[in-house]
Amino acid sequence: MKINGNEIRPGNVINHKNALWRAVKCQAVKPGKGGAFNQVELKDIRVGTKLNERFRASETVDRVSLEQKEYQYLYSDGELLTFMDNETYEQIEANHSFLLEEQAPYLTDGITVEIESYEGEVLGVKLPEKMTFTIAEADAVVKGQTQSSSYKPAILDNGVKVLVPPHIEAGTRIVVNTMDGTYVERAKD
Repeated sequence: MKINGNEIRPGNVINHKNALWRAVKCQAVKPGKGGAFNQVELKDIRVGTKLNERFRASETVDRVSLEQKEYQYLYSDGELLTFMDNETYEQIEANHSFLLEEQAPYLTDGITVEIESYEGEVLGVKLPEKMTFTIAEADAVVKGQTQSSSYKPAILDNGVKVLVPPHIEAGTRIVVNTMDGTYVERAKD
């Protein structure tokens, strides 16, 4: 689907210079002299390289639609990850390389993820935005710290370090934002 250069938004996938790129950041620029343009930071979906490009409204780019489908994560076998389609129970295998480094610790057996593919090739995985984990270790509260702004380090049961409020102790279940690894709230279960 062809779109104008000024219509590119973060998250859009475009075909540019014979590669698939995801728009990471977009900024509309209106210089004092010359025409307006859209300054776009692109990230290659397959390789991971970044590119900054200027697109004018008069330019057209090819926007690509990725197929998105829910799968259940089953297990990891060395370099391959195995997922199962929730409807047909078919299994697919994908290389570890399409998984972002910060996503890997949150990939636990049995979770439902959304896999993005293009013409049958797996290009990315989208984890649930919030997940529940148990605190394995938590530092003791330092006396004299105020409750409103102080956080202490803790380690989740998957080995990820997170900052939590002082009242959270080892064994407590908490909700974590998987996008940036931050504490959200105490789990309600």
